[in-house]
Amino acid sequence: MPPLSPNGKSAATSGAAREAADEQAPVVRAAGVSASLGGHTVLRDIDLTARAGEVTAIVGPNGSGKSTLLTVLAGLLKPQAGHVERADHVGVALVPQRSSLPDQLPITVEELASMGRWRRAGLWRPLSRNDRAIVTEALDAVGLADLRKRSVGSLSGGQRQRALLAQGVAQRAELLLLDEPMAALDAGSRAAVNAAVGFATDAGAAVVIVTHDLNELSTVDSVVELALPSHA
Repeated sequence: MPPLSPNGKSAATSGAAREAADEQAPVVRAAGVSASLGGHTVLRDIDLTARAGEVTAIVGPNGSGKSTLLTVLAGLLKPQAGHVERADHVGVALVPQRSSLPDQLPITVEELASMGRWRRAGLWRPLSRNDRAIVTEALDAVGLADLRKRSVGSLSGGQRQRALLAQGVAQRAELLLLDEPMAALDAGSRAAVNAAVGFATDAGAAVVIVTHDLNELSTVDSVVELALPSHA
C-alpha cells in the first residue's frame, strides 16, 4: 500500500523510495493472524508490516479487534492462527488508553514517565543521569515538562494520555504501540501526541497507532483496516 497523506488519501511514491522501503527489514510483521478473546474470534487473517521510522495506522469500527491486534503485536496474546515475527532484540512499548490510570494514582507525572526506564535500569535501581535526561526528553516531546511535579490524578484527560505516552517514549523501544491516543482529545493535546509520534519515528521507532480518524494523524505511511468479524 502506498503511503497516505494526512487526509488519508493515497500519495504517490517514487519507484526508488518504494524499493528502499521494500529492502528495509520490518520491525514487526503479522501474517495471516487470527485471534480469539473469550472464545470469540475477533481477528481473522490479518496482515501488517511496520518498519523503522514509519507510522502504521490501524482503523476499523468498535469490536473489530484493533486493541487486540496491538496485544498480539506486543506478544501479550498468542495468535490462534498465523504468526508474528519481530526483528531480533526489539523492545516493545505498549501505551494504553488513559482510562487505564486510576484517578487517585499517587505519583507525579515525572514518576510515571520514569517507569519507562525500568526495563533498562531495573526496578529497584536509581535512574542514572542518562535515564533522567531521557525522561526529561520524553516529557518535552509530549509538552508536559512544566507539569512534571504535578500528580497524575490532577491532570486533565488529555494530559493523562500525554503522560502515558511520555512513559512509552522514555522506553526508547524500537516498536511503539499506541491504543487510541487521540480519543476525545482537544486540538492542543492532539498536536502534542503527533509531535511525540514524530519524535519517536525520527529516533527510528516503528509506530503502530489505533485511531478512528486518519485525519487526526499528521503522518501515516500505511494503513491496516479491520472489519467486524463474521461469526457465520
